[in-house]
Amino acid sequence: MLDITSGLPWAATGQTLCQAPRRGHAPSIRSATETDLDAITAIYAEQLQAGLGSWEATVPDRAVMAERFAAVRGAGLPWLVATDQADNILGFTHARPFRALSAYRGTVEDCIHVARTARGRGVGSCLLEALIQLCAARGYRQMIAVIGDARNTTSIALHERSGFKICGVLPGAGEKSGEPVDVVLMQRTLPHTMGGRA
Repeated sequence: MLDITSGLPWAATGQTLCQAPRRGHAPSIRSATETDLDAITAIYAEQLQAGLGSWEATVPDRAVMAERFAAVRGAGLPWLVATDQADNILGFTHARPFRALSAYRGTVEDCIHVARTARGRGVGSCLLEALIQLCAARGYRQMIAVIGDARNTTSIALHERSGFKICGVLPGAGEKSGEPVDVVLMQRTLPHTMGGRA
């Protein structure tokens, strides 16, 4: 099991990957495992029911989330969880290929969700910064955030704090609950690292 806060090469440089949250203890960031999938599925379901976190019409079950988890890991991309001192899952994030064409091989898209009870504590920022650093270490150059509802100001602000900039808005590009919704595109250049992908 990989402890992101101490097990990566740049940890020795003194770089801080996760600032202390606004309340309570800083979360631990580690690689997700299959045993985390029940909690991951529950957090994602909660986001769907809230209406802003995803456009999926139905809540995926654990089996569907397991397939997605396997696909991300099979692509050599990170899937991380944030945990409290009791190893309860506070949130998760992962990267996925932005597009299938080889021209996009240096670009990934992020996905991040935080449990309702853990919001406002810096968990999302810790997760996203760890994901950025891991993807950079693997040689990826750009990260895209596709925010499927312009009203999701919390996600937009989270990405802005991590260095993303809005690079486009697609008015009415999607539909949720019978209403058109805008897509916000955000982009961040990943930090240069040595020893990345060829």
